[in-house]
Order: sequence, then C-alpha cells, then structure tokens
Amino acid sequence: MADSEVDLETEQYAKHREAGEILAQVREETADRVEVDVSHLEVAEYAEDRIRELGGKPAFPVNISIDEEAAHATPSIDDETTFGEEMINLDIGVHVDGWLADTAITVDLSGHDDLAEAPAAALEAALDMIEPGVETGEIGAEIESVIDDYGFNPVVNLTGHGLGHWEQHTSPTIPNRAVSQGTTLEVGDVVAIEPFATDGGGKVTEGASEEIFSLEREGTIRNRQARQALDQITEEFRTLPFATRWLETGRAEMALRRLKRNDIVHGYPVLKEDDGCLVSQKEHTIIVTPDGCEVTTA
Repeated sequence: MADSEVDLETEQYAKHREAGEILAQVREETADRVEVDVSHLEVAEYAEDRIRELGGKPAFPVNISIDEEAAHATPSIDDETTFGEEMINLDIGVHVDGWLADTAITVDLSGHDDLAEAPAAALEAALDMIEPGVETGEIGAEIESVIDDYGFNPVVNLTGHGLGHWEQHTSPTIPNRAVSQGTTLEVGDVVAIEPFATDGGGKVTEGASEEIFSLEREGTIRNRQARQALDQITEEFRTLPFATRWLETGRAEMALRRLKRNDIVHGYPVLKEDDGCLVSQKEHTIIVTPDGCEVTTA
C-alpha cells in the first residue's frame, strides 16, 4: 500500500493511541512511587492494576531493572525486594485488544544524573528525525552520537522495534548505533524507539533469573497444573509475555518448568550489562505520519 493510501484514523490506530494514552499516565504515576524502601512488587502491581482500571491490559509484566540490569526483571509473587539508592529502569506496556504501546523511563536514585539524561536526550534527537523515508541506521547513528557526547556508550545489542497485533517485537528493528544497512520507515509504521546508555562497554548478556515467559507454540500436556496454566496463557495472554505471578494455578513455577521442558513456553532471562556497570533507558512509541511522527506515549 502506498503511503498516501494509509489511513491513520482506522480502529487499529485508535487503539494504539488509546493504549499510549493509558500508558503515559501510568508511567508517570508509577515513576512517582519509586522511592527508597518501597517494594518492587508494590510498584509493579500498582502499575498493572492501574492499567486495567484505565481500560487497558498489560502488554507484558512491568520490568523493574536495577543498576546493571537492562531488561526482563520483574518481581516474583512473594518478592520482598525494596528500592535502594540505585538506578531504576521502568519498562511498561499496554494493549487494547492486542494493539500495543511500549514506554520506559529511568528513575535515578543513585546520583548519576548525566547517565539518566543521556538516553532521554538521544530519544528526543531520534524523534526529531523520524519521517517517512528515513533509514533506521540513520536513527541509530543519531542515538549513538548523542550518548557518545554524554561520555557513555549505547547498549548495542538491545534495539527498538516495531509493534504488531498481539506482537511485542516485530520489524523494523531500530538500532542504538550506526549500522550500514537498515530499514526505511513508512507512513503507518508503529515503532518503539528505545535508547539504552551505560558507563560500561555497551553489551548485555543473559543472567540466570527468569520470571517472564511467553507462549512458544500450541501443545498439550498431561499435568493438571501445567494444563491449567496453559489454558490461562492461551486465552488471556496469547503470544504476549506474562509473569509467573500472573498465573492462577497452584504450583505455578513447577507448571512453567513442565511447559518449558516441552517447548510450549520460553523464558526471558534477565539481561545484564557485561561489565556490571549501570544502564539507563528511555522509550516512546510512535506512529510514522506523512510529515513526521505522532508520539502515542508522550
């Protein structure tokens, strides 16, 4: 479909916008609740409950990443962890009938103001250059340049991404560094731009902890608890990520182990900066328009 034929007033885009509006409000309310000695679980459950109160549903479990953690950290059902004088990244998603919005913010309680500011400045610079025809590699080069000007490194193996129907990560990929080959953005693309900055080397690797999962394939399983969990997953979450603590079956962790062993679900290990250094993050979801972009999560 030619750009001129893309109708940005269809129900699909209305639901993307509704998800973004809910998410912008929840992001600010949730960030205000992050203080020393407040529990991670309290903040995550507040955000997820508030999303539902406002008419949306969580697109994935609230990510609460601390210091060297970059993504995929969320509290367990009985988590008693509290915030300290740390760098905290909140990554939150909303969907309305499967149409998504995704946003993130750094709440810095560690005193590293410049590092917290770097991805926010990089995001603003990226948004300024979004228009039909821009190459994703050019966006990545701008993000890298801004973060470099702050004296830090982008996290090069994490990227922004497209948002599909019941799909959290689709094409195009939006790199956080310059790349020679990219994708050309078109009118109607719905994209999450997601700079990460670090005072380390700029790469993340998988840790051992997993609290977030998603459906890998349809399947059958004999164990009763695993079958109950699978029914909830397929009916409520579909292909979107979910938290262990969201499952209503008894012995949820054992049920998930069985489902994972049968390749029915896969886990998302917590991602950590290779050198154990701090990571900051800022993210907005945008719709590419004929003359630029519309930020749905502003």
